[in-house]
Amino acid sequence: MQASEITQKAAALMPGVVADLEELVAIPSVSFPGFPAEPMEQMARRTLEMFREVGFADARLMDVPSGYPPIYGEVPGPEGSPVVVIYAHYDVQPAPPEQGWTSEPFTPTRKDDGRIYGRGSADDISGLVTHLGMMRVFDGKPPCTVKLILEGMEETESNLEAFVEAHPDLFACDLFVICDMGNLRVGEPVLTTALRGDVACVVTVRTLDHPLHSGVFGGPAPDAMMALARLLATLHDDEGNVAVEGVSRGAWEGEDLSAADFRASADVLDGVGLTGTGRVGDLLWAQPSVNAIGIDMTPIATSSNVLIPEASAKISMRIVPGAEPAAELDALVAHLESHAPWGARVEVRRTKEAPPFRCSTDGPGYAAARAALEEAFGKPAGEAGCGGSIPLLRTLQQAAPEAEFILWGPEDVACARIHASDESVDPDEIERMVVAQALLLERLAEDAGHR
Repeated sequence: MQASEITQKAAALMPGVVADLEELVAIPSVSFPGFPAEPMEQMARRTLEMFREVGFADARLMDVPSGYPPIYGEVPGPEGSPVVVIYAHYDVQPAPPEQGWTSEPFTPTRKDDGRIYGRGSADDISGLVTHLGMMRVFDGKPPCTVKLILEGMEETESNLEAFVEAHPDLFACDLFVICDMGNLRVGEPVLTTALRGDVACVVTVRTLDHPLHSGVFGGPAPDAMMALARLLATLHDDEGNVAVEGVSRGAWEGEDLSAADFRASADVLDGVGLTGTGRVGDLLWAQPSVNAIGIDMTPIATSSNVLIPEASAKISMRIVPGAEPAAELDALVAHLESHAPWGARVEVRRTKEAPPFRCSTDGPGYAAARAALEEAFGKPAGEAGCGGSIPLLRTLQQAAPEAEFILWGPEDVACARIHASDESVDPDEIERMVVAQALLLERLAEDAGHR
């Protein structure tokens, strides 16, 4: 199929693709514990139906010991053709009212800017419908063998890694296409080539045997919350750079974001400065970052005039591509244990070691993807990193060690606001990604001599 025909077919298919997106956004498929199971089960059933309709006749919900099931299917291509695994996930993040949504999160809403708003519209329902659109371009008969894997627990405790380890033969392939990423800006194509990893721990600071009246004992008696605050402050220097000795650092050589673009996409408040020194790309994709993502102590509503004997914080540290999670977490724990003020007792419990990931950029799959992006977007493709971690990629790499990885998608960094209020996607970006994925399969088939 010629590129012009693919482009025309994708454009004609977009009303249906958008209708699929809007139907799926309306299902509150939150996989987190405590949320109702029925929407997740509805989402799994409807997604399965959609993919069966576009050619994955054998697609099915796979048995897993716990959690919501992945969807797996295969469409055979010509004998000896390349094998491509396409990935997305059908669960979404919660959308609590306190996030400050300006439209109903599970009511797909088209606004004046042309974007479609709703929880999951970008992450990762846009990836699901990109795959649907690509399969429709080929009328369900792609030029390569295509394997489908749709995850149902990506946003929480994934069960797919164990499934891959138990069934590595299902994932044997030449190329993985992970459609759960996006360009830095709409219309400017990039391939994601590196992801930071994530290590985490819970640090507990104790200073007193029990609570004390602050009027009677306040002053000389050390308060655990204040000790914890001082300990957390040591994790950064005055410019906001990570001050943990021994953590790995690097430099980013691909595409960059300007400080102004980053401020706009992150909605940094006026007058508040950015943290860290150097290029935004370095800080996002080649330098560590550390944050306290949760605090346990007395809630304000039940507080009284007492000194706090014990306080805890959950610490998350993003680590650079190439770093070993265990060593990076060792450095973080050593810092926390050695920087407590006033001799406060510190206990650290390790909770997470997610590895970083780096894609090979010198294989035929990467070359085909880069060319497909350039043709679909009409401009050369760059390279970007991702601050998030996807531990599944390391597991897939172990299952298919010779396979290449392509990480892309319609979730633009500048405006999509994934995991936040007013998440949205640009339908034109979905259309271009449908074209890019179809062109990729055509190029792979041509290179292998099957078209």
